[in-house]
Amino acid sequence: MEKSFHRFSELFAQLGLRMDAAGIREFLEEHAPLPPDVLLADAPFWTPAQATLLREELLEDADWAEVVDQLNVALRAAKGGPDAE
Repeated sequence: MEKSFHRFSELFAQLGLRMDAAGIREFLEEHAPLPPDVLLADAPFWTPAQATLLREELLEDADWAEVVDQLNVALRAAKGGPDAE
């Protein structure tokens, strides 16, 4: 099976969030840094549906795992994140 490439912005769309560069930047600025002892999907700002999506993508769908990892890294940074393409 061929792996798909997903953009950071596409993950935001899947989560029902603004997927434009400004929306992604605002989200990261509002929610970063995520404490090291909090799992990404357990962060308090996700809806139950968003948390479930993140858990499922990491556990079941390797196609999305890389971009979910990028989100995890971006949220653990002091501010900012990867380029919002």
